[in-house]
Amino acid sequence: MEELDAVPDPVPDPGAVSERLGSTGYLSDPELATVVFLALRMQRPLLLEGEPGTGKTALAEAISEAFALPLVRLQCYEGIDATQALYDWDFPRQILHLRALEAAGQARNGQSVEEAEKSLYDERFLLARPVLAALQQSPAVLLVDEVDRADDEFEAFLLEVLSTYRVSIPELGTVAAAVPPIVVLTSNRTRELHDALKRRCLYHWIDHPGLEREVAIVRSRAPEVSRELAEQVVGVVQQLRSDSLQKPPGVAETLDWARALHHLGTQRLDLATAAATLGALVKYREDADRVRAALDRMLA
Repeated sequence: MEELDAVPDPVPDPGAVSERLGSTGYLSDPELATVVFLALRMQRPLLLEGEPGTGKTALAEAISEAFALPLVRLQCYEGIDATQALYDWDFPRQILHLRALEAAGQARNGQSVEEAEKSLYDERFLLARPVLAALQQSPAVLLVDEVDRADDEFEAFLLEVLSTYRVSIPELGTVAAAVPPIVVLTSNRTRELHDALKRRCLYHWIDHPGLEREVAIVRSRAPEVSRELAEQVVGVVQQLRSDSLQKPPGVAETLDWARALHHLGTQRLDLATAAATLGALVKYREDADRVRAALDRMLA
């Protein structure tokens, strides 16, 4: 049986993927464009690991925008289980439905009661959570964000779904995706994921970009920021990432800082303005104190 394309308008090569992503403001390097291309062609989930703020979540958003596909996001957290990812029943509506049947006198004999109970589990009362919604809407992009926060049991559940792209609902039957969704899993590597899940996926580590590419990212995502200011901002951020901060700034913080400076009318970064706007760049008091002490050296 011929496989259906995961995207309505497939691309011929990694270069075309890079162009599509670039049209959304997401600048990818050749290795990342290649693994995205392979994930699309091979219909395999894409596992992205890297430091916070390096653009993992933004890549899923860019794929969604580049290929005009709905983005369905599942935010993982400690204690999440399959029910919160799959589906639930709209209990208040079921109660209202049951009361409506009683008022209409349709539950007076045994057969009618059975039918009434069965009608409570109609598809109209089904609340689709992200995984089920992605299977129903596919072609779509399913973003499983920060999967490293979930536990082993949830990983096993994900592995099962990603192996078949179908789920079973006892009251309704099996729901299968006509086309496998594009699945992007992100991890900040707070813990190691199991090998079984990794084997199911194509893997890519996203690192902080180099100076030239980060300047290009700022100019692409925040074109209102001048080139001179963008180069100064990125120059400082690149130095900070090698200063052993508690939480080094990611690309998202670089963009926030550049935009904050632009809103203040800053044309050229100076010590006073940089110190006053550090809240857009670093998020820990100890980091802020360390950065303030080193700003004069960084801006020299």
